[in-house]
Amino acid sequence: MITPMPIVVLISGSGSNLQAIMDACVSGKINARICAVISNKPGVYGLERAKEADIPTHCIDHTLFPDRDAFETKLSQCIDDYAPGLIVLAGFMRILGKAFIQRYQGRMLNIHPSLLPHFPGLNTHQRALDAKHRHHGCTVHFVTQELDGGPPVALSKLEVNPPETAESLASRVLVLEHKLYPTVISLFAEKRLYMEDNIAILDDEPLHAPIDITQIQTKKISQHL
Repeated sequence: MITPMPIVVLISGSGSNLQAIMDACVSGKINARICAVISNKPGVYGLERAKEADIPTHCIDHTLFPDRDAFETKLSQCIDDYAPGLIVLAGFMRILGKAFIQRYQGRMLNIHPSLLPHFPGLNTHQRALDAKHRHHGCTVHFVTQELDGGPPVALSKLEVNPPETAESLASRVLVLEHKLYPTVISLFAEKRLYMEDNIAILDDEPLHAPIDITQIQTKKISQHL
């Protein structure tokens, strides 16, 4: 069995995706161990989730630093103390700078609550409703300097059911996130997924489009669901 990959998770809030990842690590669905959880906001519930699981936690409050570079220098130092194979952004609500992203290029994943490239940035659920999209969902992608624009790996989608509110849509999408993110992290931890020349590679084949895990057709992926 491959040695579990060390992971650092960055959060800014309640940590529901963090919980899904922790549960998947404990159950063996992900061959990894979370070696630290870092928040840029003090007092968030995600830190409590990690503490209850005996995972080391750190709060690096971005408001206490004079600029983004100073904050990210401290953040990098904390991350590097754990020598992770992967950095997971799980509701981490900070735009990261060029130097930080380059430092961890190819080993940093993010989950975004929309079907990228639609609706990068914030307020995705209301924007999907305003645009009258029939489908909505979430996407996991590698992090690059383009906001929510790194190579997509996989998505999960649902039908928008009018009358629907941004709140109800957010709740439904979150359920998809909790399944999708551990699936993709598992592929990375098993070294089946990586990024090369700004392209996501799975099982040595370039992903020209993200995998739709709501319509899986390959046994290799379905074993992770």
